Amino acid sequence: MSGQRLAIVTNVDWYFWSHRLPIALAARNAGYEVVVVAGEERGYGPRIRAQGLRFLPIPIVRGSTQPLQELRTLRALVAIYRQERPALVHHVAVKAVLYGSLAARLTRVPAVINALAGQGYLASGRGASGLAGFAAAAAYRMAFSGRNTRAIFQNPEDLASFVDRGLVTADRASLIRGSGVDTTLFAPSPEPDGVPVLLYAGRLLWSKGIGELVDATRLIRAQGDYVRLVLVGVPDTQNPDAVPVAALQEWQREGILEWWGARDDMPAVFRSANLVALPSDYGEGVPKVLIEAAASGRAIVTTDTPGCREIVRNGINGTLVPPRNVPCLAAAIA
Repeated sequence: MSGQRLAIVTNVDWYFWSHRLPIALAARNAGYEVVVVAGEERGYGPRIRAQGLRFLPIPIVRGSTQPLQELRTLRALVAIYRQERPALVHHVAVKAVLYGSLAARLTRVPAVINALAGQGYLASGRGASGLAGFAAAAAYRMAFSGRNTRAIFQNPEDLASFVDRGLVTADRASLIRGSGVDTTLFAPSPEPDGVPVLLYAGRLLWSKGIGELVDATRLIRAQGDYVRLVLVGVPDTQNPDAVPVAALQEWQREGILEWWGARDDMPAVFRSANLVALPSDYGEGVPKVLIEAAASGRAIVTTDTPGCREIVRNGINGTLVPPRNVPCLAAAIA
């Protein structure tokens, strides 16, 4: 494939950096000319270009449902595909898959790979409705219908669901369990001494179980035990499910948790923790934070839900609990 152009399209720059950079570098080293297309949300463009990759920002707002904004996103993708003429496009995440697939069809891109890292906010039940579900199914059916299109899912439940609903045919679907981690960076280390540190790392969304973690920590302390709850991450302001900054600041003032904000040194963060929790009922793919936690030799408490259960062997490297069940979550942490 020497000299062929590959476009990797994601919703936001930071997601590409954390989840797809190694694939882009491997493709470049294999002879592809790699173009990265994403919304420029956190200013990662210069970092991406410093890796020797071209970066083309697009106007995309993940939480938007405004027709004019969505049309701007689609038009930008069409313009880029017409100009760049990629031999292959790799769409990652929902909006990139849906709008990118339509743009690829309109511009006759020869080959398309669509990767879904879970079903997201709608799958949690907090943002779903009958109309939204119907519209999403129709959009997915269109995105996966092309003969030159292949789909990647991260957990077997998502793959089976899409095949059973007729959204993709089995011969065009593959299972790849997550984005993987670099095990030279994320490696086992001795646990820290002192008060146990309970770590949550990721987007600060209600559907990721932030509220349940706070309530579980209160319950543990009321029972006479103590744990330091640490949150690493920032609120996802483009998601309607975002935990408000005011709530995070109030919990920190109260002393129920420590909010460390965004961190680039995640291997060190895992070394500072005793336990990692993700009590999610979000539509996960396979959460990268759980792969990182397991690679770092840290026990996990997470929900018995698609994606999360791919990493945890109950009672061996962690504990699985029902979603939205504070007493079970508190007992598992304790």
